[in-house]
Amino acid sequence: MDRTLATDLARLPELLEATRRTAADTLGALDARPVVPPPPPPPKSPHQAEPLPVHPTGTASALDAFAQRWAPRLSASAGPRYLGFVTGGATPAALVGDWLTSVHDQNSNSALDPGGQDLERETVTWLRDLFGLSDAHTGTFVSGATMSNTTGLAIAREWLGERLGVSPSEDGAAALGPVRVLSGAPHSSIAKALSVLGLGRSSLVPVPTLPGREAVDPAALDRALADTPGPAVVVANAGTVNTVDFDDLRAISALRERHAFWLHTDAAFGAFAALSPEHAHLVDGLDASDSVCIDLHKWLNVPYDSAVQFTRRQDLQARVFQNAAAYLGPLGERPDLVHLTPENSHRLRALAAWFTLRAYGREGHREIVERDIACARSLAAALEEDPAFRVLAPVRLNVVCFTLADDPAPARLTALREAAQEEVFVTPTVYAGTPALRAAFSSWRTTQADVRRAAQALRKAAAVGARATGTTRTTRTTRTTPVTRTTGTTGKGTA
Repeated sequence: MDRTLATDLARLPELLEATRRTAADTLGALDARPVVPPPPPPPKSPHQAEPLPVHPTGTASALDAFAQRWAPRLSASAGPRYLGFVTGGATPAALVGDWLTSVHDQNSNSALDPGGQDLERETVTWLRDLFGLSDAHTGTFVSGATMSNTTGLAIAREWLGERLGVSPSEDGAAALGPVRVLSGAPHSSIAKALSVLGLGRSSLVPVPTLPGREAVDPAALDRALADTPGPAVVVANAGTVNTVDFDDLRAISALRERHAFWLHTDAAFGAFAALSPEHAHLVDGLDASDSVCIDLHKWLNVPYDSAVQFTRRQDLQARVFQNAAAYLGPLGERPDLVHLTPENSHRLRALAAWFTLRAYGREGHREIVERDIACARSLAAALEEDPAFRVLAPVRLNVVCFTLADDPAPARLTALREAAQEEVFVTPTVYAGTPALRAAFSSWRTTQADVRRAAQALRKAAAVGARATGTTRTTRTTRTTPVTRTTGTTGKGTA
């Protein structure tokens, strides 16, 4: 054994303690450090890679180098005011689970070494219960929502083949002929998945949404399904990325009385509405889906990367992903996990989720969800009171979609976002043709105090930008967008 490696092994408890102190110091400083640090000056640009060391220097040296070169450049994405994308943090229990995941270093895919996959199956059972799914659904951990959507659509592709008397997993996607995948406001990962699966981005057929909504119009979907007879795939949305709008899942499922289609529901973070009694109606009918995508490194607050994919047709899932080798576990009626996802190597992602579910249970995670929803409403209300801003859609769950009231040009929004990002991080979007910003609340750490800090930072950035461009406002137009709870005749939170 290399002498430095042997020394590190002998000093491992000491090195782990040093790492623990570093981790504790980092987490303790989250509230004070910049949410997104400013870039370094050009001479220290991160694009200028240091050369690979030739001679070993040991873990302590690497820890020091990381602390000096990279730690200051990393964002406080684990903190309470990182509102970009839909990023959760890591609860204390999830962090413990993630550390132990690396300690035990399991490839949890095979009954030949079953402990890891048995733990995953137990965790999936807990998650199925958490989201109100029946035991007709089986689930598997994957890396994120994109892989969950890809896996669900791969099963849908095999279902299409079953209906047409071919097997895409054996004969290729071309055996299907033209394929239609219909959706109202699909996430960008859907088109990416269709490209990967050989169905093509052009197979995605946009369906009109309800007026002023991102939710699909069920009547328009009915007509689209009737336009070209034959089996199809429908991608429903349980929480769109811009405004967390929800398709009427029961209405969509009822269309199967007249049309043959596979129903895949992208519920990456919207599924967590099931935890809140006030919002659970938004995911009524989720169990009727043939496949479901739910992202866990969002609102479950487990570390990246972690998501789960549910389906009613595990037999088709195994047909797609089966892997035949003597050293792998059996296929059988209860396939090993190696036969259910694109991965042969599959870290024990479930352990972090197991820890946080075991530690805090349903009620603990309900509190996180409801607190984040309340924070989103508070930020929207604060922005509505400022004449510099305009909230573009109701706050149905945990995302605030807003823009500048005057001249919301992309360059001005970029300047505002960058001016505020040491205090709060939000991400750009376009909603109904209007350039905008999104603040997504999904961290277990976020409180009303963080909302006040975020609102103040955004107001300050807007005021500075307005003075620089001469676009200050002195009056406030009448509010036209509700920012608290929304109800409608369908119970789906109409605008």
